[in-house]
Amino acid sequence: MMLDYLAYLVLAVIVILFFTSAIRILREYQRGVIFTLGRFTGVKGPGLIVLIPFVQQMVRVDLRVVVQDVPPQDVISRDNVSVKVNAVLYFRIVDPERAIIKVEDFMAATSQLAQTTLRSVLGKHELDEMLAERDRLNSDIQEILDQQTDAWGIKVTNVEIKHVDLNESMIRAIAKQAEAERLRRAKVINAEGEQQAAEKLVEAGRMLAQESQAMQLRYFAALHDIAGERSSTVVFPIPIDLFAHLKAAAGETK
Repeated sequence: MMLDYLAYLVLAVIVILFFTSAIRILREYQRGVIFTLGRFTGVKGPGLIVLIPFVQQMVRVDLRVVVQDVPPQDVISRDNVSVKVNAVLYFRIVDPERAIIKVEDFMAATSQLAQTTLRSVLGKHELDEMLAERDRLNSDIQEILDQQTDAWGIKVTNVEIKHVDLNESMIRAIAKQAEAERLRRAKVINAEGEQQAAEKLVEAGRMLAQESQAMQLRYFAALHDIAGERSSTVVFPIPIDLFAHLKAAAGETK
C-alpha cells in the first residue's frame, strides 16, 4: 500500500514537472523563438505555447520599444574642437528570428554600434553645426544605424542628441565671439542709421532750395525753439543767402 502511494506521488511529480516544462505563456508584446533539437523551427506567441520537454527550447523576445542611453563620447569636430556628446537611442525588434540567430547579444551590439556611429558622424561636422543643426544630425545618425541593424531584425526609430559639453576655454571663446558679433551688428545698424539720416537731410535740402519761403519758415521755427529755452544767451541764425543779397546791393551802389 505504501509503495502504491509513493508510485502515485512520483507519477504526480513527473506530470507536474512535465506540464511545467512544456507550457509557456507569452504576453501580447512577447514572442518565442522555438528551437527543436537545436534547430530553429519557428516563432510563436502571444498566448499559450506548448513545448516538447527536453526536445524544444524557447527564447523570449520583447517587441516593445527599447530606450537606450548612449554614454558620453569624446568627439573631435571638423574644426578641431574637442567635445563630449551623449545621446538617446530608440529601437525595437521587428524580426525576432534574426535578432536571436544573427547576433549574439543584440542589446550590446546596438549600443556599441550607436557609440561608434555617433563619433563618426559628428566628427564630420563643425561645432556650429552640432549646436545649431541637431535635427539634421539626429536624422543622419538614425538612418545609418537603421541600415546597419536591419540585418539583425532591429528597427531604429529615433536618435536624439542630449548634450554637447564644452570645456571652459571654449565656452569663453564662444562668448567672446558672440559679443564681437553683437558689436558688429550694432556698428552696422548705427552706420545704416547715419546713411539714412544723411539721405533724408539731402532730400530736405533739395526741397528747401526749391522754395525760398520755406527757408524763411525754418528760420522762424528755429527762433521759436530758441525763445522757448530758458537761457541767457540767444543765437540768431543768419541765412547765407542774406550775404549774397547784401553783396549784390553794395555792387549796385558803386
